[in-house]
Amino acid sequence: MAQDPPEQATNTVAMLGQAYSLLGFRIVDGVVGAGFPQKPSHSAVFAQIRPEGSRLTDLARGANMTPQAMGELVDELEDLGYVERRPDPTDRRAKLITLTPRGSECIAAGISTIQGIEERITRVLGPRGHAELRRLISELLAAD
Repeated sequence: MAQDPPEQATNTVAMLGQAYSLLGFRIVDGVVGAGFPQKPSHSAVFAQIRPEGSRLTDLARGANMTPQAMGELVDELEDLGYVERRPDPTDRRAKLITLTPRGSECIAAGISTIQGIEERITRVLGPRGHAELRRLISELLAAD
């Protein structure tokens, strides 16, 4: 009779990676479920874009991507009607990536989804546990 191998202890980095992936997919599922089709990679734009618009190079730098890769994401989001390219009023040679009204609605759906995830974390961990999780993550982030 064969035995199952002993369960491997997962390291902290792997656990954080799993949590990041799971949360990213839950956010996309919530946004898509609200009627805004997109891919997980599109969050690289939505997380970086400023209300007044952003240059492609700034979006790419903020997401730690090449401008070419960011340009592909912006093209996809433009095709979906979430963003548009406009002339930059401070530099006629440059373009600003700005949200369309549909893009703003998509971000609102993302914020609503994130609020639901935050509420779930509180239900699972309790208010004190959620606060402690936030404190510990903040401490880790501040250490870098």
